[in-house]
Amino acid sequence: MADPLSGIPLASIRVFEAAARLKSFTRAAEELGMTQAAVSWQIKALEGRLGQSLFRRLPREVQPTEAGERLSRAATEAITLLRRAIDDLTEADEHILSITTLATLATQWLAPRLGAFQLLNPGLAVRLDTSPALLDLSREGFDVGIRSGSGEWAGMESQLLMPSVFTPLCGPAMADRLNLKDPCDLLDAPRIGMEKEWAAWFAAAGLSDGARPATRLTADYQVLEVAAALGDQGVALASPILFAREIKAGLLVRPFRQIVSFHAGYYLVWPEGRRRSPKIRRFRDWLQAQADADPAVVEARAGV
Repeated sequence: MADPLSGIPLASIRVFEAAARLKSFTRAAEELGMTQAAVSWQIKALEGRLGQSLFRRLPREVQPTEAGERLSRAATEAITLLRRAIDDLTEADEHILSITTLATLATQWLAPRLGAFQLLNPGLAVRLDTSPALLDLSREGFDVGIRSGSGEWAGMESQLLMPSVFTPLCGPAMADRLNLKDPCDLLDAPRIGMEKEWAAWFAAAGLSDGARPATRLTADYQVLEVAAALGDQGVALASPILFAREIKAGLLVRPFRQIVSFHAGYYLVWPEGRRRSPKIRRFRDWLQAQADADPAVVEARAGV
């Protein structure tokens, strides 16, 4: 049996419902933000598809025919149920903020601060994901992401949070053992991380030549490389922003001020068109304030 709705645009049903409820093509046009001519055309097209008249055209109003009355009751009930379902989905969605971010940034910088955000927004639950891939946020069900790069991603808007900078970090015992006084002291040091990234740091420090391969370990996550440095296995090239607590506590030593960047920075991203979402707006404003108040971020922005 053929579907009776097949070939009938739902937009026509919406226009018909408004006209039948208001008994006026003109008032229906005003409610729907259409022209009166467009409403009249949609009704005529619907009548043509159904093969019968739905309205009696009177001088100052329209009156549904018997068939129009039956369809009007069903259309109003269906649209009311649809609106309620959409309201329920929207309300439920506004109570959950789904974030996808980088693992090291999540564990070292974001997660310790999220409690403050939740205290300010007790009705908003947070779901945190640490996928390294730049996901299609809408398709994967995420509201926002925090990613490193240039800030240019198709289908997304972005806001720069903080610069992406790297500098050598190691434990105090390793710093004493190597007697780190000058960047050239790291040329033969046991290093953690990719050689090409170290080469970029040596170039930033004015040592374009002479670095000998000395990498002991590379890992997928920055936090794992720093964990090795904390275990006195070598010197890691890592973010002084993300590991500011360990530096302040004396667990890590930052022997040199030279920094290197491999991309523009860390960006908060969200799907195009969702800038005005209340929960995204609240999180975006709060997160930017957190970054602006972080001394390590301020220092990195100044290039120190």
